[in-house]
Amino acid sequence: MKKIVILFCCITQTLLLTAQSNIPTAQSIIDNACKEAGEQNKKAFIIFHASWCGWCHKMDSSMNDASCKNYFQKNFIITHITVYEAGEKQKLNNAGAEVILKKYHADKQGIPAWFILNKSGELLADSQMRQEGKFVDSEGINVGCPANKPEVEHFIKVLKQTTSLSATDENAIRVRFLKNESN
Repeated sequence: MKKIVILFCCITQTLLLTAQSNIPTAQSIIDNACKEAGEQNKKAFIIFHASWCGWCHKMDSSMNDASCKNYFQKNFIITHITVYEAGEKQKLNNAGAEVILKKYHADKQGIPAWFILNKSGELLADSQMRQEGKFVDSEGINVGCPANKPEVEHFIKVLKQTTSLSATDENAIRVRFLKNESN
């Protein structure tokens, strides 16, 4: 009986390690998104999220809303990195996610946190509002999923800096994301 229990434990451990090894690292997700973005002449839009995060779900819903989905699909390779899961779901975290958040001064900001990268993986913009004149490598206030007027205007400013944003798309994004404030 003791051998069966030990064998069962070994098999269970092997299955858990195999399942976890099938989950890509955060860096490999970023590398793949940047490569695909380069091939399609787009930017990589990386979103750090977790299953329990209501604002993360709002961000996805907003970006996938029919009013602005085409804009985001046309301009970005959008991908997610799982971070801050706990308990049973902790195994879903992408290894190295917290290290990347720390690298970009976003580890104390909450989620969703997002980054826009070029095809070479260079940071173009992120979800942090900073005081005028502050550099991207300084800490700001994470807008996460933009919901109020200053956050949405920051988001639109970032989109204008990184893509060609038409007036129609700008208005659609503004209207859709402002709906998050009341939800």
